This record gives sequence, structure tokens and C-alpha cells, in this order.
Amino acid sequence: MESGDDILVIASGGLDSTALAYHLLDQGHRLRLVSFDYGQRHRVELRAAARIADEINIPHEVVDLVSVGRLLSGSALTDPEVAVPDGHYTDLSMRSTIVPNRNAIMTAVAVGIASASGCECVALGVHAGDHAIYPDCRPAFVDLADRLARTATEDTESPIRVIAPFVTWTKRQIVARGASLGVPFAMTWSCYRGGERHCGSCGTCIERREAFELASVPDPTAYGAIASSTSKGR
Repeated sequence: MESGDDILVIASGGLDSTALAYHLLDQGHRLRLVSFDYGQRHRVELRAAARIADEINIPHEVVDLVSVGRLLSGSALTDPEVAVPDGHYTDLSMRSTIVPNRNAIMTAVAVGIASASGCECVALGVHAGDHAIYPDCRPAFVDLADRLARTATEDTESPIRVIAPFVTWTKRQIVARGASLGVPFAMTWSCYRGGERHCGSCGTCIERREAFELASVPDPTAYGAIASSTSKGR
């Protein structure tokens, strides 16, 4: 990846992918954002992604995968019969939030869009904190997704790369980097419950709160109900 590349960022509207967009802009890249509506209960994140795209004045598209998401049942994110658990992000209970093969599906679609739109790379906002419960957020997945993308587009003028600059970073490091770049954290959305406010007690809310605290960065998030304890060692 070289400075000035055109990069398609898979943007959830969350803290990580937003910080990634700012990080890549700071490195001199030209960006497009793509988000995916897969019927997630926290669809409010799509509005966050749109606001962020407007804030940094870059193109943003939303891909409709609702019919696909309907078939990915059994996850707390796509199945209304499965409750979103409270607890730390690394708890085994968070496994109920796995959407089967989600990142592989999104990445494959994004690679096609990138190739058609003249981008050199697809960027994912996955980070080290995701590794415990999400297999499609680990370095091995990113490496294989990159190989697959380059193989699938090898006869094009510019074979597509898949990159994940934060894949070895902690959430604290991402918050610190984002703060240094002026990321509008208040505009981002993390909560899996998808209400009017972050619930404060699901895994992603706890991870978000913890990251701001560890990074010594003021947390601008408005939380609703707050779990009684948020530390890993509770």
C-alpha cells in the first residue's frame, strides 16, 4: 500500500472503522466508504456511517444484504429471538453475537465494488480485541482474504488488496490514535442493542467505555443503563 492509493473502507459507523478512515486519510489516501445492511438489530449504525461520510466529505454507499442476513439466524445481531448478552466483550457469552461468515461475505462484496470503482484496496477495521470470539477478525482471516482478493482480481489492471491496519492494535490504541486525529467519537455507534442510546452494558459498550478510560481520553458517549462492573476481572 502506497500513499495516495484509493481505498474502499468497510464502514460500520463504529469507533474502529471511523478511526481507520481518519487514519488512512491522514496517510494521504483517497477513500470511499461502504456499509452493509444485513438486517442487524443495531441498524442505527448505518446512520452513523452516513453522518461520518458527510463529515469528511467522501462517497458512501449502503449495500442491501437483508435477505442474506435473514438466513444467518441464531445470532443475537440478526435473530430477534436471541437476546444480546451483557458482559465483557471477551466473555464466552458474546459468542451469541457471531454472525456466521459475516466479514467474509462483506469483504467479498467490497472487493468487487473496489475493483469496479478503481480502488486498490479494501480496508477492514478489525482489531486485536476482536480475536477472542470472532474468527473472521483474526490475522489469519485477513491474510487469506487478501490472497483470495488478489487471486480473484489478478487479471485486472490493479489487483485488489485487503488490509487491516489495526489488526494487531488494542482498542485503547485505536482510541488514542483517533483522538490525535480529531475523530468525532460522539458520532460513532457501538452498541449491539441499537436503541436511542448506547446501553452501557453489552460487550461492545463495555469495551468502548474501557478503551476510553485506558487511553485517558474523555468519553463523549451518552449511555443508558450501565452495568455494575466493566472490568475484565470483575
